[in-house]
Amino acid sequence: MDKFKRNERLAVMTQVLTAAPNKIFTLSHFCEMFGAAKSTVSEDTAILAATMRQFGLGTVETVTGAAGGMRYRPMAQEGEGRRFMEEICEMMRAPSRVLPGGYLYFSDILSDPVLVSGMGKLFASQFYDAGVDFVLTMETKGIPVALMTAEALHVPLTIARHSSKVYEGSAVNINYVSGKGVIETMSLSRRAVKEGSTALIVDDFMRGGGTARGMLSMLSEFNVHCAGACFVMALEPSAHLMENQKALMLLDEVRPGEPIQVRVADWVK
Repeated sequence: MDKFKRNERLAVMTQVLTAAPNKIFTLSHFCEMFGAAKSTVSEDTAILAATMRQFGLGTVETVTGAAGGMRYRPMAQEGEGRRFMEEICEMMRAPSRVLPGGYLYFSDILSDPVLVSGMGKLFASQFYDAGVDFVLTMETKGIPVALMTAEALHVPLTIARHSSKVYEGSAVNINYVSGKGVIETMSLSRRAVKEGSTALIVDDFMRGGGTARGMLSMLSEFNVHCAGACFVMALEPSAHLMENQKALMLLDEVRPGEPIQVRVADWVK
Protein backbone atom coordinates (compact mmCIF):
# COMPACT_ATOMS: atom_id res chain seq x y z
CA MET A 1 0.00 0.00 0.00
CA ASP A 2 1.24 3.48 -0.87
CA LYS A 3 2.27 5.70 2.01
CA PHE A 4 0.07 8.77 2.30
CA LYS A 5 1.30 12.20 3.32
CA ARG A 6 -0.30 13.95 6.29
CA ASN A 7 -2.00 16.58 4.16
CA GLU A 8 -3.54 13.78 2.06
CA ARG A 9 -4.76 11.95 5.14
CA LEU A 10 -6.27 15.14 6.58
CA ALA A 11 -8.08 15.92 3.33
CA VAL A 12 -9.63 12.44 3.19
CA MET A 13 -10.53 12.41 6.89
CA THR A 14 -12.24 15.80 6.55
CA GLN A 15 -14.34 14.56 3.63
CA VAL A 16 -15.29 11.29 5.36
CA LEU A 17 -16.21 12.90 8.68
CA THR A 18 -18.14 15.88 7.30
CA ALA A 19 -20.07 13.69 4.85
CA ALA A 20 -21.52 11.72 7.79
CA PRO A 21 -22.13 14.15 10.69
CA ASN A 22 -22.38 12.66 14.18
CA LYS A 23 -21.37 9.19 12.94
CA ILE A 24 -18.63 7.53 14.96
CA PHE A 25 -15.67 6.25 12.94
CA THR A 26 -13.18 4.01 14.72
CA LEU A 27 -9.47 4.70 14.57
CA SER A 28 -9.08 1.30 12.93
CA HIS A 29 -11.25 2.49 10.04
CA PHE A 30 -8.71 5.17 9.13
CA CYS A 31 -5.72 3.00 10.04
CA GLU A 32 -6.81 0.43 7.47
CA MET A 33 -7.64 3.13 4.94
CA PHE A 34 -4.20 4.73 5.14
CA GLY A 35 -2.10 1.79 6.30
CA ALA A 36 -1.02 3.93 9.25
CA ALA A 37 -0.51 3.33 12.96
CA LYS A 38 -3.13 4.39 15.52
CA SER A 39 -0.70 6.91 16.99
CA THR A 40 -0.40 8.58 13.58
CA VAL A 41 -4.18 8.73 13.07
CA SER A 42 -4.59 10.10 16.61
CA GLU A 43 -2.17 12.92 15.81
CA ASP A 44 -4.05 13.65 12.59
CA THR A 45 -7.33 13.77 14.53
CA ALA A 46 -5.88 16.29 17.01
CA ILE A 47 -4.71 18.54 14.15
CA LEU A 48 -8.09 18.31 12.40
CA ALA A 49 -10.00 19.04 15.62
CA ALA A 50 -7.88 22.12 16.33
CA THR A 51 -8.32 23.45 12.78
CA MET A 52 -12.09 22.96 12.83
CA ARG A 53 -12.30 24.73 16.17
CA GLN A 54 -10.06 27.59 15.04
CA PHE A 55 -12.14 28.36 11.96
CA GLY A 56 -15.53 27.69 13.59
CA LEU A 57 -16.37 24.84 11.21
CA GLY A 58 -17.68 22.45 13.86
CA THR A 59 -16.12 20.02 16.30
CA VAL A 60 -14.21 16.78 15.85
CA GLU A 61 -14.62 14.78 19.05
CA THR A 62 -12.90 11.68 20.34
CA VAL A 63 -15.33 9.13 21.75
CA THR A 64 -13.96 6.72 24.35
CA GLY A 65 -15.11 3.18 25.07
CA ALA A 66 -15.40 -0.10 23.21
CA ALA A 67 -17.43 1.48 20.41
CA GLY A 68 -15.40 4.68 20.47
CA GLY A 69 -13.55 6.55 17.79
CA MET A 70 -14.12 10.01 16.39
CA ARG A 71 -17.06 12.00 15.02
CA TYR A 72 -17.73 15.35 13.43
CA ARG A 73 -20.51 17.60 14.68
CA PRO A 74 -21.51 20.73 12.72
CA MET A 75 -21.50 23.73 15.02
CA ALA A 76 -21.99 27.34 13.96
CA GLN A 77 -19.35 29.77 15.13
CA GLU A 78 -20.53 32.30 17.71
CA GLY A 79 -22.77 34.76 15.90
CA GLU A 80 -22.81 32.86 12.59
CA GLY A 81 -26.10 31.06 13.29
CA ARG A 82 -27.81 34.33 14.13
CA ARG A 83 -26.44 36.08 11.04
CA PHE A 84 -27.63 33.18 8.91
CA MET A 85 -31.16 33.39 10.32
CA GLU A 86 -31.23 37.22 10.12
CA GLU A 87 -30.70 36.90 6.37
CA ILE A 88 -33.65 34.53 6.13
CA CYS A 89 -35.80 36.85 8.25
CA GLU A 90 -34.96 39.70 5.87
CA MET A 91 -36.17 37.54 2.99
CA MET A 92 -39.37 36.79 4.92
CA ARG A 93 -40.15 40.49 5.42
CA ALA A 94 -40.82 41.08 1.71
CA PRO A 95 -44.41 42.43 1.38
CA SER A 96 -44.96 40.17 -1.66
CA ARG A 97 -44.93 37.12 0.66
CA VAL A 98 -48.28 37.99 2.26
CA LEU A 99 -51.03 35.69 0.98
CA PRO A 100 -54.82 36.05 1.31
CA GLY A 101 -56.05 34.98 4.74
CA GLY A 102 -53.01 36.28 6.60
CA TYR A 103 -50.67 33.50 5.47
CA LEU A 104 -46.99 33.96 4.68
CA TYR A 105 -45.34 32.29 1.69
CA PHE A 106 -42.05 30.57 2.47
CA SER A 107 -42.14 27.34 0.48
CA ASP A 108 -39.19 28.62 -1.58
CA ILE A 109 -37.08 28.81 1.58
CA LEU A 110 -38.12 25.33 2.66
CA SER A 111 -37.07 24.07 -0.80
CA ASP A 112 -33.60 25.63 -0.81
CA PRO A 113 -31.01 22.91 0.04
CA VAL A 114 -28.49 25.39 1.44
CA LEU A 115 -31.02 27.11 3.71
CA VAL A 116 -32.70 23.96 5.04
CA SER A 117 -29.31 22.33 5.59
CA GLY A 118 -28.21 25.30 7.71
CA MET A 119 -31.45 25.25 9.70
CA GLY A 120 -31.17 21.50 10.23
CA LYS A 121 -27.67 21.91 11.66
CA LEU A 122 -28.90 24.61 14.05
CA PHE A 123 -31.63 22.29 15.33
CA ALA A 124 -29.26 19.32 15.61
CA SER A 125 -26.68 21.32 17.57
CA GLN A 126 -29.22 21.67 20.39
CA PHE A 127 -29.88 17.91 20.67
CA TYR A 128 -26.58 16.13 20.03
CA ASP A 129 -26.46 14.77 23.56
CA ALA A 130 -30.19 14.02 23.90
CA GLY A 131 -29.91 10.45 22.63
CA VAL A 132 -32.26 11.04 19.70
CA ASP A 133 -33.03 7.82 17.77
CA PHE A 134 -35.13 9.33 14.98
CA VAL A 135 -36.66 12.58 13.76
CA LEU A 136 -40.45 12.74 13.35
CA THR A 137 -42.28 15.16 11.07
CA MET A 138 -45.73 15.49 9.52
CA GLU A 139 -46.12 15.47 5.75
CA THR A 140 -45.33 17.50 3.73
CA LYS A 141 -43.76 20.96 4.02
CA GLY A 142 -41.65 20.10 7.05
CA ILE A 143 -39.94 17.14 5.38
CA PRO A 144 -36.89 18.99 3.89
CA VAL A 145 -35.74 20.62 7.14
CA ALA A 146 -36.58 17.48 9.13
CA LEU A 147 -34.45 15.43 6.74
CA MET A 148 -31.50 17.82 7.12
CA THR A 149 -31.87 17.68 10.90
CA ALA A 150 -31.88 13.89 10.77
CA GLU A 151 -28.76 13.94 8.60
CA ALA A 152 -26.92 16.22 11.04
CA LEU A 153 -27.89 13.91 13.92
CA HIS A 154 -27.13 10.77 11.85
CA VAL A 155 -30.54 9.24 12.61
CA PRO A 156 -33.47 8.14 10.41
CA LEU A 157 -36.38 10.37 9.42
CA THR A 158 -39.90 9.11 10.14
CA ILE A 159 -42.88 10.75 8.44
CA ALA A 160 -46.40 10.76 9.89
CA ARG A 161 -49.06 10.85 7.19
CA HIS A 162 -52.68 11.95 6.89
CA SER A 163 -53.68 8.43 5.87
CA SER A 164 -52.06 5.01 6.02
CA LYS A 165 -50.36 3.62 2.92
CA VAL A 166 -50.63 -0.03 1.96
CA TYR A 167 -46.90 -0.24 1.23
CA GLU A 168 -46.05 0.75 4.83
CA GLY A 169 -47.84 -2.19 6.44
CA SER A 170 -50.02 -1.96 9.52
CA ALA A 171 -50.25 1.49 11.09
CA VAL A 172 -51.48 3.35 14.14
CA ASN A 173 -54.10 5.99 13.36
CA ILE A 174 -55.18 8.78 15.70
CA ASN A 175 -57.43 11.82 15.44
CA TYR A 176 -56.15 15.24 16.48
CA VAL A 177 -57.30 18.83 16.37
CA SER A 178 -55.21 20.87 13.94
CA GLY A 179 -54.14 24.46 14.47
CA LYS A 180 -57.17 25.52 12.44
CA GLY A 181 -59.49 23.72 14.87
CA VAL A 182 -60.33 20.95 12.40
CA ILE A 183 -60.26 17.28 13.39
CA GLU A 184 -57.74 15.45 11.20
CA THR A 185 -56.21 11.99 11.06
CA MET A 186 -52.57 11.10 11.61
CA SER A 187 -51.09 7.74 10.62
CA LEU A 188 -47.73 6.17 11.46
CA SER A 189 -46.45 2.78 10.36
CA ARG A 190 -45.78 0.31 13.19
CA ARG A 191 -42.54 -0.70 11.47
CA ALA A 192 -41.23 2.87 11.47
CA VAL A 193 -40.87 3.30 15.24
CA LYS A 194 -39.20 1.16 17.87
CA GLU A 195 -40.94 1.16 21.26
CA GLY A 196 -38.98 2.86 24.02
CA SER A 197 -36.82 4.95 21.69
CA THR A 198 -36.34 8.75 21.71
CA ALA A 199 -37.68 11.10 19.03
CA LEU A 200 -37.21 14.72 18.01
CA ILE A 201 -40.18 16.48 16.41
CA VAL A 202 -39.35 18.84 13.54
CA ASP A 203 -41.95 20.81 11.56
CA ASP A 204 -42.14 23.90 9.40
CA PHE A 205 -44.67 26.10 11.24
CA MET A 206 -46.52 26.21 14.54
CA ARG A 207 -49.66 28.28 14.91
CA GLY A 208 -51.70 26.74 17.71
CA GLY A 209 -49.59 23.64 18.22
CA GLY A 210 -52.34 21.24 17.14
CA THR A 211 -50.23 19.17 14.75
CA ALA A 212 -47.34 19.02 17.20
CA ARG A 213 -49.70 17.83 19.95
CA GLY A 214 -50.93 15.20 17.53
CA MET A 215 -47.37 13.98 16.99
CA LEU A 216 -46.80 13.91 20.75
CA SER A 217 -49.94 11.80 21.14
CA MET A 218 -48.74 9.50 18.40
CA LEU A 219 -45.38 9.04 20.12
CA SER A 220 -47.13 8.15 23.36
CA GLU A 221 -48.96 5.37 21.49
CA PHE A 222 -45.55 3.85 20.76
CA ASN A 223 -44.20 4.55 24.27
CA VAL A 224 -41.55 6.83 22.73
CA HIS A 225 -39.87 9.65 24.65
CA CYS A 226 -39.80 13.06 22.95
CA ALA A 227 -36.54 14.96 23.39
CA GLY A 228 -37.96 18.21 22.02
CA ALA A 229 -39.90 19.97 19.28
CA CYS A 230 -38.34 22.23 16.63
CA PHE A 231 -40.08 24.58 14.21
CA VAL A 232 -38.76 26.76 11.43
CA MET A 233 -41.27 29.45 12.40
CA ALA A 234 -43.81 29.94 15.18
CA LEU A 235 -46.59 32.46 15.53
CA GLU A 236 -46.35 34.60 18.67
CA PRO A 237 -47.51 34.03 21.30
CA SER A 238 -46.46 30.40 20.80
CA ALA A 239 -48.24 27.47 22.39
CA HIS A 240 -45.96 25.91 25.01
CA LEU A 241 -45.81 22.16 24.47
CA MET A 242 -42.66 21.14 26.33
CA GLU A 243 -39.45 22.43 27.86
CA ASN A 244 -37.19 21.75 24.86
CA GLN A 245 -39.31 23.60 22.33
CA LYS A 246 -37.43 25.72 19.79
CA ALA A 247 -38.44 27.86 16.84
CA LEU A 248 -35.85 29.55 14.63
CA MET A 249 -38.11 32.50 13.75
CA LEU A 250 -40.97 34.15 15.62
CA LEU A 251 -43.78 35.80 13.68
CA ASP A 252 -46.40 38.32 14.74
CA GLU A 253 -49.90 38.03 13.27
CA VAL A 254 -49.76 38.98 9.58
CA ARG A 255 -52.03 41.91 8.72
CA PRO A 256 -52.52 43.10 5.12
CA GLY A 257 -50.92 46.48 4.47
CA GLU A 258 -48.71 46.34 7.58
CA PRO A 259 -44.99 45.47 7.73
CA ILE A 260 -44.24 41.79 8.40
CA GLN A 261 -42.91 41.41 11.93
CA VAL A 262 -40.59 38.40 12.03
CA ARG A 263 -37.46 38.02 14.16
CA VAL A 264 -34.81 35.46 15.07
CA ALA A 265 -35.50 33.54 18.30
CA ASP A 266 -33.35 34.47 21.27
CA TRP A 267 -31.74 31.02 21.61
CA VAL A 268 -30.10 31.27 18.17
CA LYS A 269 -26.55 32.51 18.68
